[in-house]
Order: sequence, then C-alpha cells, then structure tokens
Amino acid sequence: MADPTPAAGNPTPPPRPGDPVPDGGLDPTQVFAAPPTPPASMKAGAAGGAGAGQGDDGAVPQDSGPPPPPPGALPSDADLKAKGYDDEDIRILKEVKDFRFGTITSKLNNEKIVVPAHPETTFDHDQFLTLLRGSISLTRDEKWRIIQAIPKLSQFQIDELQKILEDEKRKFSELSPKHLLQLMKLEQKHGEDWKDLQSFMVQKDAKNQEQAAADDIRKQLGL
Repeated sequence: MADPTPAAGNPTPPPRPGDPVPDGGLDPTQVFAAPPTPPASMKAGAAGGAGAGQGDDGAVPQDSGPPPPPPGALPSDADLKAKGYDDEDIRILKEVKDFRFGTITSKLNNEKIVVPAHPETTFDHDQFLTLLRGSISLTRDEKWRIIQAIPKLSQFQIDELQKILEDEKRKFSELSPKHLLQLMKLEQKHGEDWKDLQSFMVQKDAKNQEQAAADDIRKQLGL
C-alpha cells in the first residue's frame, strides 16, 4: 500500500507573487525558501545573507581592509595608500566612481508597495520598506512574502527584522573597495527586482479595481 504522506524531500514550495494570500496575512513560517544566514558572518567571509535566498549572489571573501572613502573627488594614490588602501582598492574606486553600497537602491522609491493592515504592531512603513528595498540578502519573492506576513508578525519580530536589515546595510557598507564592483552588480539586480515587485503590485491593484467594478455591475443588474 502506498504511503499517503508527501515525500520528505518534496516540501510544499513557499508562495510567490500572484499566489493567493490568506485573509489575515501569510504565515511567517512560509516567508523564506531557505533559512537566512545571520548577517554577523558577512564581513567574516560568508557575505552574511547574500546567498541565503539568492544562491547566485556568491560569497564575499574575508575582508580586513578599510571601508571606502566618501563619494566625491579621490585623494592622490599616495594619500589613499597611506590610509591603508592597496592598488586593487584604488583601481576599483576609480572604476566605480561615486558608487557606494546603497547608492542604487537609494534612488528608487516605495510607491505602489502596499503594506497590509497590522493593528497589533506599529512601525514606520517607509523606513521599513526602504530597508527591505536595500537588502541584497533577500530575494524578490522573500521580500514580497515578508510584506504579506506583516499582519501576523509580532512587534518584537518587526523590530528584530529592522535591526537585521540595518545590520546588513552597515556590514556591507564597511567592506573594502575591493568588493564595490560585486556589490554594484548585486545592487543593480536587486533594484530591478524591486521595480518588478512594484509592477506586480500595480497589476494586482488594477485587477482588484476591475473585479470590484464588475461586482458593482452585477449587483446593479441583480445578478
């Protein structure tokens, strides 16, 4: 007789944008496709959560160099070397110009990203979404699932998630200039993913409006 239980190696995949979300929000246990890596390991060599959901983001090598200087005109090579930067750091600084971690996603916005009602918790929506937008450790789908799970997250979970995202931002910002090219490519990809998520939200809103209009017409016709 066949075993009716699902195979252990074939768990139900987490929902994706476009899948139905239960009333009251998504269960927080469905947020991550794989457990995220703690951000504390980022600078130590594992890129923190950079590969947690993305798999293709790779790992950042162990890094002990100084963080990048502020954007703008660079000092002379001799002055940079006196501050601890080596030839590779200097070469990449000249290549990326004013890019620093967060530059690309800071130019995006949170428009059209709808945060579900969450009567049990309070937080700054724009600040939360900005941190989520800037994360390169979370996939587009994981960001969507976090947003859909907000109604079921406790205040402690919201606060801790914001701390984790702030820690991720700080740790990636502290990586030496050697990593700026890799970070720029990752940020470009995640920026495009965020814009995809905004487009999805727009399409979903349009469908909801169409459905509401159709329901009104049916009511007027007594159907």
